[in-house]
Amino acid sequence: MKSCLICAVAAALPTLAAAQETPAPKPAAPKAQAPKAETKTVGEIVVTGQAAAPVQVSIDRKSYSVAADLQAQTGAIADALRNLPQVEVDVQGNVSLRGDPNVTILIDGKPSSQFNGDNRAQALQQLPADTIERVEVITSPSAEFRAEGSAGVINLITKKAKGTGLTGSLRLTAGENSRFVAGANVGYNSPRLSVTGDLNIRQDAQKSLVSDVRQQPDPKGGFDAVEQDQVTHIIANSIGGRGSVDYDLTKRTRIGLESHFNYTFFRVDGPTQFTALDPDGDFAAAFERQLTVHQKRSAGEVSANLRQKVGAEGDFAASLSYEGLVDPRVRFGHTFDRVPPAPESVDEQRIDNHLHRTELKGDLTLPQPDMARLKAGFDLEYVDNAYRNRGFAGPSEPELTPDPALTNLFLFRQTLSAAYVTYERPIGDVTVLAGLRLEDVRMDITQATLGQNDRNGYAAAYPSLHLAWKLSDTQQLTASYSHRVQRPDPNEFNAFRFLIDPLNYRAGNPDLKPQQTQSIEAGYEYRKAPVLLLATVYYRQNKDGGADVVRPLGDGIYLTERNNAAQSRSAGLELTANGRLTKSLTYNLSGAVGWTQLDSLGPLLAPTRSMFTPSGHGSLTWQATDRDLFQLNGFMNGRRLTPQGSADAMIGIDLGYRRKLTDKVSLVFTAQDLFRTFRARQVIDTPALRDVTETHFDTRQVRLGLTWTFGGGRQRDPGFEFQNGGGGPPG
Repeated sequence: MKSCLICAVAAALPTLAAAQETPAPKPAAPKAQAPKAETKTVGEIVVTGQAAAPVQVSIDRKSYSVAADLQAQTGAIADALRNLPQVEVDVQGNVSLRGDPNVTILIDGKPSSQFNGDNRAQALQQLPADTIERVEVITSPSAEFRAEGSAGVINLITKKAKGTGLTGSLRLTAGENSRFVAGANVGYNSPRLSVTGDLNIRQDAQKSLVSDVRQQPDPKGGFDAVEQDQVTHIIANSIGGRGSVDYDLTKRTRIGLESHFNYTFFRVDGPTQFTALDPDGDFAAAFERQLTVHQKRSAGEVSANLRQKVGAEGDFAASLSYEGLVDPRVRFGHTFDRVPPAPESVDEQRIDNHLHRTELKGDLTLPQPDMARLKAGFDLEYVDNAYRNRGFAGPSEPELTPDPALTNLFLFRQTLSAAYVTYERPIGDVTVLAGLRLEDVRMDITQATLGQNDRNGYAAAYPSLHLAWKLSDTQQLTASYSHRVQRPDPNEFNAFRFLIDPLNYRAGNPDLKPQQTQSIEAGYEYRKAPVLLLATVYYRQNKDGGADVVRPLGDGIYLTERNNAAQSRSAGLELTANGRLTKSLTYNLSGAVGWTQLDSLGPLLAPTRSMFTPSGHGSLTWQATDRDLFQLNGFMNGRRLTPQGSADAMIGIDLGYRRKLTDKVSLVFTAQDLFRTFRARQVIDTPALRDVTETHFDTRQVRLGLTWTFGGGRQRDPGFEFQNGGGGPPG
């Protein structure tokens, strides 16, 4: 029933848009007006507007400019996110909001497969940050956003061409250990045509050291232990690009095409030493394993867009997009030097993952009487995933033969149908934004190897409410409520046991349920240039949260399985302050204290626990001269609870310097993780298992970047002041 309602709304939106397109009355004699921005410039005239505020706050989101972050000018978008309030990024590029990793990441308001599954962290470490204009952090999204992402939404807004005529830039960044980034973007704007293109090439090399000590109770008393010491060398080469064309058929109609692609070659290589100890701590057994992984991921998307003015001030936007991803990988493992002596063995897994995604989306915005605004939309998406894993084993590489225990075929298909409506209206000094979203999800899950086929689905309503109370020209209060959901990634439904190494397997769970999250927030804002003060309190309740659970299978072998093992409550206070200490010294500071209670849901999990956790970000920027700028960044990701233990806090300090050689050429020097403090430590502490894992990455990097910009001119009139599906620019 709800699915039919959603389809009816989708079909009705274009009709409603057309109904609003009433002919305007014949105007009287025109009054004298200032020249429009489309007027051609004469000679070398350049108009420079005031830069956007670094932090913009609207009723349902906060928008941060990353242009002033020197780490963003030479690094990846993961480096830029690490310096934003509320956002945490760990050593491997995994993103969380307020300690919750269930974050939906969008590009220009649209989902992208590159930010889903086990590739997300890798993709964030490969996407150059200087292709992003600003980042919207939305911890309590309104109903116009998909309900997916229990922690909230991070929307990456890409840079667009500015200025009439030809504009662009060239950029080159080099670092130690053969790291480099090269990129170019070009744009062309005329009164009716806008073209933007961006191309980037990146090479990154890293080394990691992992120490893992596991202890399991022995039936005779004491603990049996397994120690793993791993050295991993990682090389990631990528080339990516994005292009868009927008053309104004009339002053009221714009059509466009947009596409992006990315190719990444990822290589992992390194040995692991395994040592087993008996309950007395004496040596019991050992072996060494050499692992090599080759991954070649290709992804691309193309979309057609229509933007239509409706009535006097309304807008209708529609897009049809198709995305494809091919992700072949080869994992080759060689196990040798066994003690007690035993034959060598090799294993190889040839993994071939495919994804096809088609989406039709529409958004209609209609101004209403009394300065109100009605927005409605639909979203139809079909996703087809195939995971093929062919396994081989043998005493040596020439003697490899197919191994049924390492071979499986998993298929996942999902159809999402959604419709939403939001209504925003000021009532005196209070602005109300209320919304309701209906989503219908249908899944077809096939584990062909195990002979399992499941078809299930559900329909649900997700309400949201946002309030903003203007106390004065400099102060306002905000409050919000939202209901969110976190659906498992497709491969998390795959029950097949995937070989990691001879002692470790990983498996999904076809019985996983989506996490349900209810959240409320209240905030205070004070803004009087150059000072901005923000304070936010929040409370969240999570049910059926997905989490990795490690359990012993016997003989020192462990299985990491995905379960609905996280049921929690969290609350916190966040403070942000931006301002200027002197004419040349500015600051951006944020700090938070969070409380989390995590319930125990089984014998393999730790007991019910609670914890208070501090975290924070800070930067100081010194404009020493008109051409010299220094910047110091620091952050601390707080300690967090996990269903079986906890993850320790992480700290990092970065330094940056920019020299403007000319008005068009800049030199940027950055040093990341200055004191080598950014590392990861995770603990499992349950009656059945104790585990301590420490990971050290060579995250300290010194980078030197050169940027040259060209072109200019009067900026083209944007014509349409909204992001398609992204909710528009913040107020």
